Amino acid sequence: MSSPSFQKTQPGSINHSSPNALESQVAPSKSSLHKRISSAKRKVTTKDGWFGDYDYAWLCIPPLPFGGKASRRLPPFYSLDADLPLVLAFSSGLQHALAMLAGLITPPIIFASTLNLDSATSAYMISASLIGCGILSLVQISRVPLLGGYYLGTGLISVVGTSFATLSTANAIFDAMYRDGTCSSIVGSDGSVIRNACPDAYGKVLGTSLVCSFLEMFLAFIPPRVLKRIFPPLVTGTVVLLIGASLIGSSGVPNWGGGSNNCQTAPTGIFALCPSTLAPRPLPWGSPEFIGLGFLSFISIVLTELFGSPFLKNISIIVGLAVGCIVSGAAGYIDGSSISSAPPITFLWVHTFKIGVYPPAILPMLAVYVSLAMEAIGDITASAECSRVDVRGIEFDSRVQGGVLSDGLGGFLSALFTVTPLSIFAQNNGVIAMTRCANRSAGRWCCAFLILFGILGKISGVFLAIPNPVIGGVTTFLFASVAVSGIRVLSLMEFTRRDRFVLAAALSFGIGDLLVPKIFTELFNGVNNPSTGLEGLLTSITIILSTPFLAAGIVAVIMNLVLPQEHDTQEENSDDIESSLDDQKEVSA
Repeated sequence: MSSPSFQKTQPGSINHSSPNALESQVAPSKSSLHKRISSAKRKVTTKDGWFGDYDYAWLCIPPLPFGGKASRRLPPFYSLDADLPLVLAFSSGLQHALAMLAGLITPPIIFASTLNLDSATSAYMISASLIGCGILSLVQISRVPLLGGYYLGTGLISVVGTSFATLSTANAIFDAMYRDGTCSSIVGSDGSVIRNACPDAYGKVLGTSLVCSFLEMFLAFIPPRVLKRIFPPLVTGTVVLLIGASLIGSSGVPNWGGGSNNCQTAPTGIFALCPSTLAPRPLPWGSPEFIGLGFLSFISIVLTELFGSPFLKNISIIVGLAVGCIVSGAAGYIDGSSISSAPPITFLWVHTFKIGVYPPAILPMLAVYVSLAMEAIGDITASAECSRVDVRGIEFDSRVQGGVLSDGLGGFLSALFTVTPLSIFAQNNGVIAMTRCANRSAGRWCCAFLILFGILGKISGVFLAIPNPVIGGVTTFLFASVAVSGIRVLSLMEFTRRDRFVLAAALSFGIGDLLVPKIFTELFNGVNNPSTGLEGLLTSITIILSTPFLAAGIVAVIMNLVLPQEHDTQEENSDDIESSLDDQKEVSA
């Protein structure tokens, strides 16, 4: 990244070999400023500047269900810095924001539910997440040049959000805090355990993530080819697959049934019914009414994909939430107290959390940041391909370096924003591909919408009022999409005998953790009177082993580095083909 040919392209560089170098640099800068002013004036005052030649009917009109395939010219493709009409920039930015919205509000809702936080704090966490995402996405989109030929940001529409890897690991850390007494709980007369509110646990996760974020910043300066060698698709695909699968079981389906709190695991007291006996229409967990509400949201996503316009297809998750909310509101399942108590306007630091470091969480969070770096490389590659940007060469390597560095810096700043680590999000790549608009102006509008949604506190109150079954039906689909992304990454492998062996070893731990979540929780009970440091280390190991994607990812990395590569794959592939043909002959016989 520091080769002479690359540094010649740096913006703002001055060629000192020419005697008139300074004068030749100043004159174009004035001309460039004049061109920008003229372009802005033309865009605001002309019809072409507002609408351009984009086919908005194609974007907004759904196809007829039985009307056959109508031939229609596709809209033009708008590259990163092309001249974009204002209406298209506005509408594309809104689509990006809405496509991301469900994924952005899900983690704070789950965190708040796990820690039993009050509605005011929960609504603030949603607002802070949206504002933080908008601010840090601007950094990723901007691509700021640094010293030494390095960059900050990708220069693509690379938006950020709370990674589901963080969500899965943080839940395991919260469980450890309740077990070791960092957070208090009450034991009922029937032996059920009810967790008390524990905002300090969230502050400790923020502080730990802040400290650990420097690891990803360091990884940004390692050449991408080295990172890809350590973390090939065999590793990254396994990790992403298990992130999605574990969240389906720990959050998506339990909420679909009525709630992932004590009403599912220990239905006594106020949690005898879901979500609690204080809800407008509480019911036992798994009631057909809850299953029906979740299925209605789920099937709305499917129908939108079948019959919706390109605009609606891009925001199908929001359509599912909206349909579910309309029906559940009419049936009396929505509690509007979170909406009435939410402030009209809010911003960062309206609520604060006591920042601290939870030592047993350090190793798991370091592993999370390694996972975030792996995800970032894949997401940047996908965004570049959708944006028709070359994914080879020095320029692309600099985009990866800038994206991973911004990811690490985002983890640091997001903790200061009272938000868990914000990393590159790939959920908007479908919007780029479908609208044929990869322009960064649309990305900036997206950031503006996210910040606006966060500032308007009542919007967070609305999200918090969505019934659990509706959230469960939508997030189950969302988490399943994450798992499918992992399967897609795994499909890039050749699946040699070695690859299959490594994958089987990794999934032995990952799927085992998934199906029997408590298998490792009693692992170190036989250690008597451990010191404080040793106890923290043992708790860290327990958290890692109890988190499916971390356990599987570590096994995959170790096995991939230890097992020698196979070079004679053609013979193996021919053997597989012959074996397949023999099987077919036997079946036909």
